[in-house]
Amino acid sequence: MTRIKPIRSKSDYKAAINRIDEIILTNPKTGTELYDELDILGTLVSCYEDIHFPIEAPDPVAAVKYIMEEKGLKAKDLIPYFGSKSIVSEFLSYKRGLSTRIIKALHDGLHLPYEVLIQ
Repeated sequence: MTRIKPIRSKSDYKAAINRIDEIILTNPKTGTELYDELDILGTLVSCYEDIHFPIEAPDPVAAVKYIMEEKGLKAKDLIPYFGSKSIVSEFLSYKRGLSTRIIKALHDGLHLPYEVLIQ
């Protein structure tokens, strides 16, 4: 096993990514030293990325619009979750927030995570 070092810089990060690529190409078996090295490097890279390349959760409107696009939905298709066309329109134009009832309906019906809907 190669000596594993902390990832403190972009060059350390790139070296870790390159090493991960090398190990993956060997298709290591679970329980081997190579597999353990891959596991540890993956954890280090993930931690580095969380700190240096954070991905912000989308705002509720962006999340709903994304789901609409993915599922081919129109604003009128959201009426059952919101209760009326005007509420849907106000929400999609950032003029209205989400009530607890609507959050639950969007979570249950469109499978949007509560964390994205509650902000």
